[in-house]
Amino acid sequence: MTAVAPSPVAVRLDPEPVRRIGLIALSTDLTSERDAARLLPPSVAMHTTRVPFENPTTPATLRRLADGLTDAADLLVPGLALEAIIFSCTAASATIGDGEVARRIGVARPGVPVVTPPDAAVDAFAALGVSRIAMLTPYLPETTEPMVAYFEGRGIAVATAHCLGLADDREMGRVDHATILAAGEAADCVGAEALFVSCTALPAIGVIDQLEARLGKPVVSSNQASFWRALGHAGVTVRGPGRLFDTPVAVPA
Repeated sequence: MTAVAPSPVAVRLDPEPVRRIGLIALSTDLTSERDAARLLPPSVAMHTTRVPFENPTTPATLRRLADGLTDAADLLVPGLALEAIIFSCTAASATIGDGEVARRIGVARPGVPVVTPPDAAVDAFAALGVSRIAMLTPYLPETTEPMVAYFEGRGIAVATAHCLGLADDREMGRVDHATILAAGEAADCVGAEALFVSCTALPAIGVIDQLEARLGKPVVSSNQASFWRALGHAGVTVRGPGRLFDTPVAVPA
């Protein structure tokens, strides 16, 4: 057998070329990583870990996600700096609470900013000057109701709230664009200043510009808001879908 010899070539490492963002996705998530590929520039790398989840998507099952957050965060590129960590579940963040999500992730990655989709959406509405929204979710009514309560509790009036009645987030990840467009138009109303399309599983990124053109108002989706905020933590500005990406992000202290 041929002997293995050390290479005579000295190893050189590239200087750290990117800023890094962590993503904690549900084990059943089909969409967050795909949307990240569309939104993140080459100067930003995303590193994903998963947290166990079993459908149906209800408040009870979403609350159980909290137990896996610390272990999931501990798997995110240990030893390397992260600009932010996104917990990629809107309904779970609202159900568990932003503070508790951040606390559990912070046990494993102290000092790293934690981004939740509903909290990022509240920041997005503030940046856009919006205080009254229409809401579209893919969820069951019982899962949508805590979303309405969340935003109203944060000072955002919800003029209308429509849901598609799906219980499985893998089906939410396969809703076609025509459905999202039609449902977004149906959820909108005259009194709403913007439309919020909830759920990181819902593939809404590809229709935001079309929806804004049809409605004549801003459209904010869960993944759009999450990456907008995370990129703000990274100090990176990109062109993205919708009016939101034309709006500077005010990163919370």
